[in-house]
Amino acid sequence: MAHPLMPKATAVWLIDNTTLTFEQIAEFCGLHDLEIQALADGEVAPGMHGLDPVSRGELTMDEIERCQADPAAKLKMAKITTPQPKARSKGARYTPVSKRGDRPNAIAWLLKNYPELSDAQISKMIGTTKPTINAIRDRSHWNTPNIKPQNPVGLGLCSGADLEKIIAVARARVGKMHAPGAATAPDGVLPRFEVEPAAPAPEEPIAPKMKLPETPATELEPDVSVASVFGDAPTDGEANKDIDPQPI
Repeated sequence: MAHPLMPKATAVWLIDNTTLTFEQIAEFCGLHDLEIQALADGEVAPGMHGLDPVSRGELTMDEIERCQADPAAKLKMAKITTPQPKARSKGARYTPVSKRGDRPNAIAWLLKNYPELSDAQISKMIGTTKPTINAIRDRSHWNTPNIKPQNPVGLGLCSGADLEKIIAVARARVGKMHAPGAATAPDGVLPRFEVEPAAPAPEEPIAPKMKLPETPATELEPDVSVASVFGDAPTDGEANKDIDPQPI
């Protein structure tokens, strides 16, 4: 249910000029019954001037008289016949005056790192015009020598989520893959990057096993005897030849 524009001032007028119940006034004004009681007692907003809802076209006298005759009835807002201001359509983003001098730097950064962005996307996100974007692109802007590309997120001209969204949309339109991270650069400047599908690594050929040539079995040399080291050793007979037999 719609409520009057200034509910407390309207409630004060209804309290002073009608015999409506507190419940009827509270429901019409969108307030609590206790707030209406406090307004009537002067405990809340003392000295507040009442606002006539009839003169403002929010209520009619016939509606007030109908509800005064029936305490259970509810007040209904009158149909507004006066022309109302139209809601402003969404246009370029509003940029504070203190940050408008940073817009050329942000535009230059976007044109340098993400040329796939359209002028309409940049204009809507930064809050600029297409002639300004073209002047920065063609280096015909009056302040071209002083323009330094800077991340619009670091400058506070847009949020990281908005930047990631338009980059993803632009790259999807041109068929490029998008890797998030453009808005998370700590220094406010991040070079342009693209992620291409990784090519499968080529399989390295397995080298065949080398077969060692078979070497002929060599005859084992005889054991080296003690005689070959210490000279000719005497045989058992020669060893006992010079020994005189002992009598038993």
